[in-house]
Amino acid sequence: MSLGHQLWAYAYMRMLYHKSPDLYYTVLLAEPVKLLPVVYTPTVGEACQKFGLMPQYRRGCYVSLSDRGHVREVLEEYARAELPTDAAGRPLCDCIVFSDGGRILGLGDLAAWGMGIPIGKLDLYTVCAGVNPYRTIPLIIDAGCFGTEGNTDHLIVRDHPLYTGMRANRQIHTSAAGTQVNTAYYGKGSIIRELFEAATSLFGRRCATFPPSASSLRNRIEHAAVARPQCYHTFEDFNSNDAFPLLEEYKKDHLTYNDDIQGTAAVAVAAIMGAIKLRDPLCTNYVEALQHEVFLFHGAGSANLGTATLLRDEAGVPASSIYITNSRGVVWYDPSNPKNGNFRNGEQKGLGARGPLNFDGSSLLSTIKAVKPSCLIGAVGRDPNCFNKQVIETMLEVNPGRRPVVFALSNPMTKAEVTAVKAYGWSSGRVIYGSGTAMPQVQVGSVLRSPGQVNNVYIFPGVSFGAICCAASTIPEKFFLAAARGVAKSLDDADVKVDSVVPSRARIREVSLNVATEVVLEAQRLGLAAHRLGEDRAAVMAKLREMMWSPPLRDSRL
Repeated sequence: MSLGHQLWAYAYMRMLYHKSPDLYYTVLLAEPVKLLPVVYTPTVGEACQKFGLMPQYRRGCYVSLSDRGHVREVLEEYARAELPTDAAGRPLCDCIVFSDGGRILGLGDLAAWGMGIPIGKLDLYTVCAGVNPYRTIPLIIDAGCFGTEGNTDHLIVRDHPLYTGMRANRQIHTSAAGTQVNTAYYGKGSIIRELFEAATSLFGRRCATFPPSASSLRNRIEHAAVARPQCYHTFEDFNSNDAFPLLEEYKKDHLTYNDDIQGTAAVAVAAIMGAIKLRDPLCTNYVEALQHEVFLFHGAGSANLGTATLLRDEAGVPASSIYITNSRGVVWYDPSNPKNGNFRNGEQKGLGARGPLNFDGSSLLSTIKAVKPSCLIGAVGRDPNCFNKQVIETMLEVNPGRRPVVFALSNPMTKAEVTAVKAYGWSSGRVIYGSGTAMPQVQVGSVLRSPGQVNNVYIFPGVSFGAICCAASTIPEKFFLAAARGVAKSLDDADVKVDSVVPSRARIREVSLNVATEVVLEAQRLGLAAHRLGEDRAAVMAKLREMMWSPPLRDSRL
């Protein structure tokens, strides 16, 4: 880091993991606020762009289209080399984080070079929530790669001399919904289905707990196996056209979710709950409070669509209180003519307003004046500074007597809809602000504001750890609303004092424990937990704390 470029620090940390995983996690746990941005976002984006140019260590499993029909054999080979086994010699794997590299952060198609994402994600599982790193698999599905037109910086990836993936274009076709999707993921011969079936048959019927009373690392890894329905999977950084249909296809029958859709949605809802707490510190029923808000989502990508869906379907926010925009303006549909409207796909149509509209939906200002949102959520990704002074001032006008919520969730900072300095300055501090990328603190009069970074790191480690520990049979949407509550409940007086909509990152393990507790309680309430951890919140939390993995080298003071 002292060399002036985080990528050097990233390379050093990968080397440290290669030499000693236990020491690697000890260091991360000692300085999470400083080092998590090194091993994951924002540094991991550039690391993926240059992944083939960096030293290649052994972490990570690659499944290529050429492996179809033999995916189980690929997993078996990886398991023999990398995973611990139980007393019967069977490999132990709690979860697989997998990507096809098709949409790495906001950088586009990096394909096999996207391995940095599942590696980094699993690091966060361990550091933030205590998932055992020795029983996880970071995995890339190598389904080909588009040319330079497929990534935002027009980098040579597929045809680079050091690229190790398939040197072939992605095989795509037009789906029934009219979107371009990867052919290899659907129908007969689906590589995704083969992966799920192979992983479930190989790893799926066991789940070990690892209490601290176990005398050694090996004992903690192999201690007390209990039954669970299947191996846990997380979709990561798939193109949105594939992400939604694949999630729908697999989420009911497999222990899986898509963090880009559901995790991002949950943290956005958690941050809105946090904003409600900033307005009213005495509020205890955040879900009921959500039902009195009006939401305008600027941008119709997976993040905003997922958040809007979670609010409507699980939090009970009326559909009439939710508006979403795409490049054509406010999304609407004509109930008398299914083809009439400006939606681009079924997901957008499902969240569209009943039309035609009686206002100019192509204008953000006109839309704000017409629908009077209390919460403006930006995740456009390609229109930086679109929340200009007029937009902020109009949000104040339509919210007399209360603080409006304005989130700028696009990454990196150069793509943010509005910066913290401008949002606070133009509103004289009235706006409750949150951002997708870390923003510096801002002095507003005599008050120091610390903008909350609305990042799904607050959600996915705790959701995953909770689901693993209670042996959940599926991961329904209700888990994500429970997770959002867990984050909001973690806000303390210090967070409120600096006007942050999410807890301090320095307390990330505490937050993840709260999230995992809420998830387990919800799983038990719904009858989805094969392993009951306790009868009340305190008992569940105590059991989860016992089950959190920590490196044996870790200083007891950390």
